[in-house]
Amino acid sequence: MNEWIDELSDLTAANEYVVMVTIAGIRGSAPREVGARMIVTTSEGIGTIGGGQLEHQCTRIAVGMLGGDESASVRTFPLGAAMGQCCGGVVDVLFEPMSTGLPEWLRDLRALYGQREKAALLTHIGSKSKFVFSERRPYQHESLPEAVAVRANEMLSAGNLGAGGERVDDWYIDTIIGTDFNVAVFGAGHVGTAVVAALSQLDCNIRWIDSRRNIFRSTSPNVRAIESPEPALEVAAMPAGSLYLVMTHSHAIDFEICDRILRRSDVEYCGLIGSRSKRRRFEKRYRQQGMRQEIFDTLICPIGIDGISGKKPAEIAVAAAAEVLQAYERAKGLTASAFPHNVHPLKR
Repeated sequence: MNEWIDELSDLTAANEYVVMVTIAGIRGSAPREVGARMIVTTSEGIGTIGGGQLEHQCTRIAVGMLGGDESASVRTFPLGAAMGQCCGGVVDVLFEPMSTGLPEWLRDLRALYGQREKAALLTHIGSKSKFVFSERRPYQHESLPEAVAVRANEMLSAGNLGAGGERVDDWYIDTIIGTDFNVAVFGAGHVGTAVVAALSQLDCNIRWIDSRRNIFRSTSPNVRAIESPEPALEVAAMPAGSLYLVMTHSHAIDFEICDRILRRSDVEYCGLIGSRSKRRRFEKRYRQQGMRQEIFDTLICPIGIDGISGKKPAEIAVAAAAEVLQAYERAKGLTASAFPHNVHPLKR
């Protein structure tokens, strides 16, 4: 997730010394992916690069850099018995000390990210030079090698954002944009609240919808709470490829919401809370209205991964969030599956 942009902006604007620690390269197995970040201050560590001895040692190194030379540097850590981690790979870690005051590059990056515009962040290893540019405004600077600028522009236009950064000579290139993991949760009761709390920890955008007034509890930055007298109309507001969870206080409202979701042709997942008998009742009514069987078959009800039988809101939330994440990863080709996405063979 890219919360580090706001966190770093707030800290530097508040005149705190920080060190940003980024996984810049991996060979073999490692606890986190390239691009994972944490921010180290005099009083805390924000985020994680994987935990264990790697994070412990990097935190210790970063603390020693606070308020010192601001040149970016890379250190290499073999993960094995000597490190006390069993991953066995090799990790390159980028350390970037920053002085007080919001830097211009961070202000530019925050603006681009807020506009959901693809951005490239280029960091020179060995100095404090950084450049930010976007796909619409390709950047070339006399101090930026042509090969680095060309590669950054290629990464921006390739459409594989989120795949991690890349090192080119003495430069580290990272591409940054808001996630395309979009989820709509209909219902803000006990289960809906627990589900949103679980999903909000993921790198996703959540629209949380309910028809009741003053029903929403506190939300995370990636959650947009919407009071709507007609929740089903909010289905049309979701981007293509979205995932939906339906769990309102009313079966009638659930039915209308699911009807609108299922009639879209660009849905990656539609989950409905309830029993198999509820599913059968909905199926009968949808058939009476002329819905084709193959469309109705994409409805998941009951929701949640198999093997979790608990009925407490937190238990349902864990199972449902895991299923939504599985559906998203299948849709993106991140997870191999023997079954088509949208179809759960055990929940008919």
